[in-house]
Amino acid sequence: MSLLLSGRSLLRSVVRTPRLATTFQRNNTVFIPKSVHAAYTHLTALELTDPSNGVAWTEVPMDNLTSVKYKYQRAVKGFKEWAGVPLPDKVNIIKKFGELVENEKEDLAYLLTLEMGKPISQARNELNGLQTRIKYFVENIDFILEKELARKGSNFEEKLAYEPLGVIVNISAWNYPYFVSSNVFLPGLLTGNAILFKPSEITPLTGASIERLLHEAGVPKDAFICVQGKGDIAEALLSYDIGGGYFTGSYNTGKKVGALLGAKCTRTVLELGGKDPAYVRADADIEKAAASLADGAMYNNGQSCCSVERIYIHKHIYEKFVEAYVAEVEKLGKPMDPRDEKCYFGPLARRPQPDFLYQLAMNAIRRGAKLVYGNGEISKPNEGFWYPPTVLADVNHRMEMQHVETFGPLIGLQRVRDDDEAIQLMNDTFYGLTAAVYSESKDASEEILAKVDAGTVYWNACDRVSPYVPWSGRKASGMGSTLGKLGVLAFMKPKAYHLCYT
Repeated sequence: MSLLLSGRSLLRSVVRTPRLATTFQRNNTVFIPKSVHAAYTHLTALELTDPSNGVAWTEVPMDNLTSVKYKYQRAVKGFKEWAGVPLPDKVNIIKKFGELVENEKEDLAYLLTLEMGKPISQARNELNGLQTRIKYFVENIDFILEKELARKGSNFEEKLAYEPLGVIVNISAWNYPYFVSSNVFLPGLLTGNAILFKPSEITPLTGASIERLLHEAGVPKDAFICVQGKGDIAEALLSYDIGGGYFTGSYNTGKKVGALLGAKCTRTVLELGGKDPAYVRADADIEKAAASLADGAMYNNGQSCCSVERIYIHKHIYEKFVEAYVAEVEKLGKPMDPRDEKCYFGPLARRPQPDFLYQLAMNAIRRGAKLVYGNGEISKPNEGFWYPPTVLADVNHRMEMQHVETFGPLIGLQRVRDDDEAIQLMNDTFYGLTAAVYSESKDASEEILAKVDAGTVYWNACDRVSPYVPWSGRKASGMGSTLGKLGVLAFMKPKAYHLCYT
């Protein structure tokens, strides 16, 4: 028997938006057995702040060590149930999940905007993109998981099969909570694993919405369990006997996750940061490159691991490109209420980030960079988390902003002599996630990209992720893969069969 403890009892404020009220009431609820009820009555609350105005609008109850243990025990049982569900049934459940997401798309987008400030049109785009991921996995899972006949002789066979890992932990991110989490839970569930899902503390209600919709689609409640909390709760989840840990976030936290799981020889996939470069060659179409790279650096306010953060331009077209680039950024508009359909630049998701970006920009300007777009102003702490789109020209690698992950609408433009210097500078980074080349020559671009140490590379494109190919980082950008065939096998353990006839 269980009792129902509503998170609303912990609220200092209430959801005042009618269209969100039902969603909040359904998601901000914890079902608890009597055996752990005492622990749940001492839950601490996670305060949610609207980044557009800095005002706290509600609280969400966080898990504690007792509730985490209980949820882990449920997941162990849930794995046994879910692993036995036939694959066609799993596929139909995930299809149903996609239908439910589509039916609630407007409310889900609005909630995401309220939680982390993503412009409403971009929130809607993320939910549309989720459908592409669902389509890829449900259409290809059967083919990927087929048993492989490796070799056959007159009296033996050697076959390869795959089995689920068991209970896995998905520690997700706030910047693209549907994309990032679905890279794990879609293939993770389809391959028969049970998932303990910890959404970011910035987007807990979006995480709870994912859990609710998966359950409504038919995933057993013990096979996908949302766990709310901060770093201590994530560490507690990883301390259990799990089949795999999948983390998206910063390099520093990723190191800790890797060390904890590595000590137990547990399957580990880390998707960490990036300092993604782009090179505009002398033969590039300047207008098209400028438009693509303006969006690639500024979309989602630059809050993406694969946002363009460094742009190198051949010296012969440098001045023309700078002029064209500033014009393209200006076309994107000024920061405004993210609930406005015309909004491209909303607030940043985290309170400390505007000052961090301001200090990086000021440091670069003191070292000789030129402010060619932006006013350098940041909002007051009680007015939301705003930073204007900012473009600096004449930057160089003596400036901190060319080395640290900015994660915001701040970009530097740097002149280079030739392809060789561009390659050297593109590789002069701690990270290795993506890189791009803009040029009329596909062959020349591929030759350059082959020399850049990055997991994903682009020709005349940037800031692009496809479920049809692996997403993986090198160096401090992570380890392992999600998406594509490799991103399915990341959730399986191989078993080799040696079958000998007597």
